[in-house]
Amino acid sequence: MSRPKPPTYKTRNWPAYNEALKRRGSLTIWFDPEMSWDAAPSGRRGRQQSYSDAAIQTCLSMKVLFGMALRQTTGFVESLLRLVGLNWAVPDFSTLSR
Repeated sequence: MSRPKPPTYKTRNWPAYNEALKRRGSLTIWFDPEMSWDAAPSGRRGRQQSYSDAAIQTCLSMKVLFGMALRQTTGFVESLLRLVGLNWAVPDFSTLSR
């Protein structure tokens, strides 16, 4: 029994194909300036949290997405926030590891 031949595709619109390949490599990271980066007061005794769950989750998502160590992730998020013009403190690596 012979194998079926796979279909053959021919690209006819090269400019659109090239643009689609360029868009596939595009990366957009969006920080909402109205996002609560700092933690809300819990009202309980003891030391209050410094960063919101969203801030920590954002940093850990960057870590997993780009395969970085925790210290590298801290520097990466700091540079992203600096590029965007947001003056937010970034959780250090020990906060992220908890």
